[in-house]
Amino acid sequence: MERYIKRYWPIFVLPTMLAFAIGFVVPFVTGLYLSFCDFTTISNATFVGFANYVKAFTDSSGEFIHSLWFTMLFAGISTVLINIFGLVIALLLVRGFKGTNLFRTVFFMPNLIGGIVLGWLWQVIINGVLAKYNVNITTNEWYGFWSMMIVMLWQQAGYMMIIYISGLQSIPGEMIEAASIDGATAWQTFRHIKMPMLMPSITICTFLTLTNGFKLFDQNLALTNGMPSNRSQLLALNIYSTFYGRTGWAGAGQAKAVVFSLIVAIIAIIQLRATHDKEVQQ
Repeated sequence: MERYIKRYWPIFVLPTMLAFAIGFVVPFVTGLYLSFCDFTTISNATFVGFANYVKAFTDSSGEFIHSLWFTMLFAGISTVLINIFGLVIALLLVRGFKGTNLFRTVFFMPNLIGGIVLGWLWQVIINGVLAKYNVNITTNEWYGFWSMMIVMLWQQAGYMMIIYISGLQSIPGEMIEAASIDGATAWQTFRHIKMPMLMPSITICTFLTLTNGFKLFDQNLALTNGMPSNRSQLLALNIYSTFYGRTGWAGAGQAKAVVFSLIVAIIAIIQLRATHDKEVQQ
């Protein structure tokens, strides 16, 4: 069998490689080229060099720069909060008390709801609370910021919980038992045994929450749609609004998308390298 796999492996790899090329490589290369062009459709693209990138960064409204740092702040805070809550919930639910499976299901269920629906539901809830203070979710960009934070935390903490539970259950019970016999406290056991053994799970969860924070679009659209005055726009919504909402800005929107992709890729690679180096080899 191994001999046949070595001989015919290109046949098995080819469908996946074709799908990857058609679904990712070709669109990415085309998008990269169009970021250097002035166009309305692909067939009438005119090469203009770095003009679109200059246009994106020197826009008098400053929306792209604002969305950039606004998104970086949102992604950083949401990554920390989601992972803390997900890990805390996981630690509680691995204790095996009555109803554990029910609680796991309840915490995971928000992840099954679509982003637009989720954003609309939470908009009604949050605006209902803020109405008591004569404001709403679009009165200030920071109301929108923390509203999106609440929605993302509620939706994704349960998903990260499942990954952390899997990591906790893979820790050998003998190690925990040995630490208990040696007189280790619960905090010492968590810090010196559970945390190092959980690093693969932390790597996965941090990567997912970090990239999801940068790519958030549907909840941003449903909750605030960038209001007030596009001050609550995250990068994905800003790119969408530039490409489809401003005449003659398709090239600049594509340039923003390329910059966005590079930023997410670089940050994700740095994060993966930093957390992967701390993983304990079992």
